Amino acid sequence: MKNRQIHLVKRPQGVVTTDCFALVEAEVPPLQDGQVLVQNLWLSLDPYMRGRMDDVKSYSAVQPLNAVMVGGTAGVVLDSKNPKYAIGDTVAGAFGWQEFGITDGTGQYGAPLRKVSDKIPLSAYLGVVGMPGVTAWHGLNKIIEPKAGETVVVTAASGAVGSVVGQLAKAKGAHVIGIAGGATKCAYVQGELGFDACIDYKAGDVGKALAEVAPKGVDGVFENVGGAIFDAILARMNAFGRIAVCGLISGYNGQAVPLQNVRSILTNRLKVQGFIVSDHLSEWPEALTELGGLVASGKLKYRESIAQGLESAPQAFIGLLKGDNFGKQLVKLV
Repeated sequence: MKNRQIHLVKRPQGVVTTDCFALVEAEVPPLQDGQVLVQNLWLSLDPYMRGRMDDVKSYSAVQPLNAVMVGGTAGVVLDSKNPKYAIGDTVAGAFGWQEFGITDGTGQYGAPLRKVSDKIPLSAYLGVVGMPGVTAWHGLNKIIEPKAGETVVVTAASGAVGSVVGQLAKAKGAHVIGIAGGATKCAYVQGELGFDACIDYKAGDVGKALAEVAPKGVDGVFENVGGAIFDAILARMNAFGRIAVCGLISGYNGQAVPLQNVRSILTNRLKVQGFIVSDHLSEWPEALTELGGLVASGKLKYRESIAQGLESAPQAFIGLLKGDNFGKQLVKLV
């Protein structure tokens, strides 16, 4: 069997370009005792991958050159020499940008292979009932801890993480304001996901718009973007506000946007906490159980952008970094 893979072959200098990647073929080796062979049906594309492409110290290992790009996957067991997995089991793991993967069950990149239910679509286990969903769950419940009636702002509100944050915050009785790029995304955030308001950052002054929809200030923030948008939010914070810093995608390609309102952290006695969801693996079972139940019951909505075929992954990833995706960005491999 041939296994098509996408390798990182060059580190980007600023903006990621397609020549940073190469499509290669490798042999699928025979299974050893205790191993399973998985055909990956879905590949997850996520902003954190951009940080791993740089050869700099970070919270996780640098993506090596001439090796399969890191990434979450969902698929089906084709062959098994492990009693915990049967042929036909649907599973979620982290085999990276390739069509097949072999593991003893402990997984790759720190993500154990887990069997998943067929009660919800398999692709959802890479989004709303996967790492992005747990990221939203932790940042909201453990850092922001919203109280009924408080105002919570979510940046990148139409994305895989932000869309879940807003819906969970609404369920807790918060007044939720999203920030997204474009009228279509804002219409979805407010009309379909049920946010109380959505600011189109492409349409004008975010600070002015925020003052209009949050006249009493902001109590909680789930920050995915950073830069000028984050700076505008800092200017509207209430005393003892809580900010969960999940991502800073506006600077992932090397751009630097100084913060003018950083004094708000001191004067408003803000809690600003960055977090990485892999540091909180003990919470995953509780979070996934809650999220899975909400999706199965139709109470938690989600949207996916789907690219077709492994060879489409580099361009889809570049589009993700520019905000071209609408909801969770996936690659359908079969």
